[in-house]
Amino acid sequence: MGPVLAGVLQLLALIGALALAHIPLGDYMARVYSSDRHWRVEKWIYKGIGADPDTEMRWPAYLRGVLAFSAVGVLFLYLLQRLQGVLPGSLGFSSIDPDQAFNTAVSFVTNTNWQSYYGEQAMGHVVQTAGLAVQNFVSAAVGIAVAVALVRGFARSRTGELGNFWSDLVRGVVRILLPFSVVVAVALVACGVIQNFSGIHEVGQFMGGSQQWNGGAVASQEAIKEIGTNGGGYFNANSAHPFENPTPFTNLLQIFLMLVIPFALTRTFGVMVGSVRQGYAILATMATIWVGFVALTMWSEFAHHGPALQIAGGAMEGKETRFGVGASSIFAVSTTLTSTGAVDSFHSSFTGLGGGITMLGMMLGEIAPGGTGSGLYGMLIMAVIAVFIAGLMVGRTPEYLGKKIGTREIKFAACYILITPALVLVFTAAAMALPTPGNSMTNSGAHGFSEILYAYTSASNNNGSAFAGLNADTQWFNTTLGLAMVLGRFLPMVFVLALAGSLAEQQPVPVTAGTLRTEKPLFTGLLVGAILIITGLTYFPALALGPLAEGLAS
Repeated sequence: MGPVLAGVLQLLALIGALALAHIPLGDYMARVYSSDRHWRVEKWIYKGIGADPDTEMRWPAYLRGVLAFSAVGVLFLYLLQRLQGVLPGSLGFSSIDPDQAFNTAVSFVTNTNWQSYYGEQAMGHVVQTAGLAVQNFVSAAVGIAVAVALVRGFARSRTGELGNFWSDLVRGVVRILLPFSVVVAVALVACGVIQNFSGIHEVGQFMGGSQQWNGGAVASQEAIKEIGTNGGGYFNANSAHPFENPTPFTNLLQIFLMLVIPFALTRTFGVMVGSVRQGYAILATMATIWVGFVALTMWSEFAHHGPALQIAGGAMEGKETRFGVGASSIFAVSTTLTSTGAVDSFHSSFTGLGGGITMLGMMLGEIAPGGTGSGLYGMLIMAVIAVFIAGLMVGRTPEYLGKKIGTREIKFAACYILITPALVLVFTAAAMALPTPGNSMTNSGAHGFSEILYAYTSASNNNGSAFAGLNADTQWFNTTLGLAMVLGRFLPMVFVLALAGSLAEQQPVPVTAGTLRTEKPLFTGLLVGAILIITGLTYFPALALGPLAEGLAS
């Protein structure tokens, strides 16, 4: 079997698995967030944190819950790292430096999971399990909660209430993420992923010296890493490491895990607003972009030149030989079009155009299908923009799901789509203009510029993957990337929840002959076009200086 055919067959198998899971998982999540009953364990949690899960919140109160919970998470994780040297189970590792502890705490709380450290050489068992793994669960649950609040904004009328943040948070962890992760962790252990709390030990003799590895609860963290679109690896090599990702089957399983909840949430959206066809329109938009990006990446990586690349079956530099070009391309696109950031190959070693596609996937806002929750609310914001554009074309007030998109709503949506590009471009410009940050670049020219552009794109979009080659463990990058993560996560949530509150207060307008049918293929095409055009106009100059220049020169 040729490498191209192998890649296509893996893609088809992945699509089939996602299709099978779409309806049952989407319907289950809709029931979770629509139920008025609380499990006993959930009642214990509410009592422990002093929350009333039946109190409805307007958007400012919901936002305060999100920010307060996240702030406590940052503080706890920061202190845990700073105290690591005196904690049991530290494996002899010292405490983390203040700037790196700040960066890592912010990274995991914002669901970015950017790592400027070597996991197996810096973090002990306590920090990995009680700190990082816990944030993998709750940061994902926060994203889903905000998305559900926006969906309620579309579904409800004549009220500003969006549900209860604490109830949404706890249900996301207890009913969805935790049981799903337990099942997946068991499956990963059966497939060869390690799960233990052993210390540092020698694994063999190599070239006259010994190689040492520490164990860890890798399978359990790997499960929520992908399910929650977190991406932080237990080891520095992430999913290219055989302890995290031992076989081609586990590689395909991990891709499935990072996609399944974001895609299924479109079904949840359709059920909760009372029209599954609306959910299918959003799903079709996400799927079109995802499949298109996978095809482009495969083409760029298989369209090799020269005898060495022809013998290898593609551009194999930086790719794991166990998986090949096809599986690596699918993984790279999926991890950058979601907010996962996990890698099974190194994007800096992709061809110029291939690396540019991974970067563009994040620049779209990671909405195809995006992160757990963040992908859905990002796509719904773009749907509001697309409806507004359509309204301008025909000269009538735009409507979406029976709600008018007026001045207030479009201002919230416009602020949302402007925040991330501003962060990416301003921080990249500052890093390139100042003398010190440039010293962290391994490469010069277009590829060196791409390293820095990719880093701020990844941080601001809460992705967490890196272009490699950039030494980000400096005070400048730890601080500025940390700020980009915080602002890129929480400022958009402000406008999402404000928009949700504004929509929930409206009285639905009746459907007329002039209403744009947003469940039709025409709207899907309009939405895809709006996403690509807006992103292209925003980022084309920066892309032209980096990956496009490199790709055209090769």
